[in-house]
Amino acid sequence: MNLFVRWCRFNTVGAMGMAVQLTALAALNRWTGGHYLVATVAALELTLLHNFLWHLHYTWRDRQDASPAMVQFARFHLSNGLISLAGNLALIPILVTDARMPVLAAAAIAIFSCSLANFGLGHTWAFAARNS
Repeated sequence: MNLFVRWCRFNTVGAMGMAVQLTALAALNRWTGGHYLVATVAALELTLLHNFLWHLHYTWRDRQDASPAMVQFARFHLSNGLISLAGNLALIPILVTDARMPVLAAAAIAIFSCSLANFGLGHTWAFAARNS
């Protein structure tokens, strides 16, 4: 698959995932009484599961047989999951506390900030092509 087409598919899934994460974050932030970091972690995990399934069956569907799905799932969590977790937990408190941004706006900035690294690791490692 052409890299540009894959990048477009990645961003389509990312836009859906962003909607999932921000919706879950809004609800969970209310349910946790404003503990937005706890809500962020839970919303992020839900989004990782959502995005993995879409990336597996849409973005990198041509690589489904490159390695077992559970290996791809573990790699996805170790790469995209850790980058997203670190990025969200580092950026959101700074933006909320220091810049006095609303939690959802801070989360959107954190999501965008992690996207390029997430695409790179998804393409080269989590859903890597089979070496022939």
